[in-house]
Amino acid sequence: MLTTLQSQLVPSFRHARCFAQRAAASTASATAPTAPITVSVKLPYFIPRNTRGNLPVYTDVRNGGTRYQVLVRNVDGNADALARELRHKLFPVDSPEATRINIEIVRSKNLVITGGLWKNNVVEFLKEKGF
Repeated sequence: MLTTLQSQLVPSFRHARCFAQRAAASTASATAPTAPITVSVKLPYFIPRNTRGNLPVYTDVRNGGTRYQVLVRNVDGNADALARELRHKLFPVDSPEATRINIEIVRSKNLVITGGLWKNNVVEFLKEKGF
C-alpha cells in the first residue's frame, strides 16, 4: 500500500517542481530589463585583456622615483593611431600635462608613455573606447 501511494505522489511532485521552475524562469525573463543597443565602431587597433580580465596597462618607476612610465602592452593593429588618440584626447592641448606627455612605440606592439603617472587616465580612456 505504501508503494502504491508513493507511485501516485512522485509524479505530482516532479510536475510541481517543473512547473515552479518554468514559472520562475518566465517571470525572471519578463521582468529583466532590456540591454541598450550599442553601435560598435571599428577601430584600427585592438587591446586584448589579460588572463585576469584586466587591461594590459602597467606603471614603471625608474631613476629612484624621478621618472614615471606607463606601459600599454599587446596593441594589435595600428599602434600609431592609438598613440595619436591618446596624445590628443587625454589632456587639452594647452594644458601643462599635454606639453609633458611623450609617447613612444616599442616593437610596434607596445606603447611607453612618459612624463607622469597617467595609468588611471589611460585605463579610463580605453574603457570609454570599449576595451
